[in-house]
Amino acid sequence: MTKDTLELTLELIRRPSVTPDDQGCQNLICERLQTTGFECQHLRFEDVDNLWATHGSSGPLFVFAGHTDVVPSGPESDWTSPPFEPTQRNGKLFGRGSADMKTSIAAFVTSVEHFVQQYPDHPGTIGLLITSDEEGPCINGTAKVMQWLNQQSTRIDFCIVGEPSSVEQLGDTVKVGRRGSLNGYLTIHGKQGHVAYPHLADNPFHRALPALNELVNIEWDQGNEFFPPTSFQISNITSGTGAENVIPANVELKFNFRFSSELNEQQIKDRVLAIFKKHELNYSIEWRLSGKPFLTEKGALVDAVSQACIEILGISPELSTSGGTSDGRFIAPTGAEVVELGPCNASIHQIDEHVMLSDPERLSQTYQRILELIMNTPDTA
Repeated sequence: MTKDTLELTLELIRRPSVTPDDQGCQNLICERLQTTGFECQHLRFEDVDNLWATHGSSGPLFVFAGHTDVVPSGPESDWTSPPFEPTQRNGKLFGRGSADMKTSIAAFVTSVEHFVQQYPDHPGTIGLLITSDEEGPCINGTAKVMQWLNQQSTRIDFCIVGEPSSVEQLGDTVKVGRRGSLNGYLTIHGKQGHVAYPHLADNPFHRALPALNELVNIEWDQGNEFFPPTSFQISNITSGTGAENVIPANVELKFNFRFSSELNEQQIKDRVLAIFKKHELNYSIEWRLSGKPFLTEKGALVDAVSQACIEILGISPELSTSGGTSDGRFIAPTGAEVVELGPCNASIHQIDEHVMLSDPERLSQTYQRILELIMNTPDTA
């Protein structure tokens, strides 16, 4: 393999595509794909750029899905080298988005370029679904593209999401599902007053603590063979006037459930509200479901990914559902087999984010091999 995947990764990192500003990454990708014979459609929803590119017209439809947007770099002075000037040192490539996920995006492009060059009349259809809204609200990105595809009566059969799934080395972990994510925005109402006259006030903190303690200590479920147990975490608490002698009127909290397939959204809500009722809280609450749990069990895609990792990377991957949410949550509910495979995730969203210098080319080779196995090309028949 040449170094074309590394070169494309460098070019993408140079573009400071902080959510939702794509900074021309998708135009660059489109120009390359069109040269290979792909048909590209730019789909802009509100302030978000999305790209849908396809090659072929028959089934099955195999899609690479990912995002060009990155999180902010933080103070550039904290970086050893500038975050948007890709730098090679000590066998590693440093730069914001190197791991999450411009290496994967570059590997998508070069893998399909090489595949189409080798198999110009390949069976099936290859697609790329690229958004600039994965690190942001996730409203006008992949979710909207999936709605658009549904309107076109287009159904994805297999999907590789390029999220950084690996832990110690490339390919050691493949995500075959994700937990669900349910957010709660809770306000517990009390009555403001002087701390010296608590009988004339109603302290919402004192009301809240027993209920929150019960929520924290509940065993929601025990998980199952695919998912760890459901967890509850409080992420924010806001209250008070700033004065040390005033009982606050309200306490505002944000919390999150990462839940297994043993529970659903409504079951969690019912149990939470029953606890609030038990503790006689005066409250208001809003809920936001970020995603339902999904799982791709062993089958054509999982088998192909595992085989490709063994052949190209020399490692048999662990199949995992750990971690946060990904855009796979918008694709899996349509019936697609969805797997996540990408670089190591230890440095993502951190200062001096990096990948191994060898990762771009090796990942491209792995993606191409997965394509060959799924599309049943002549040398794999």
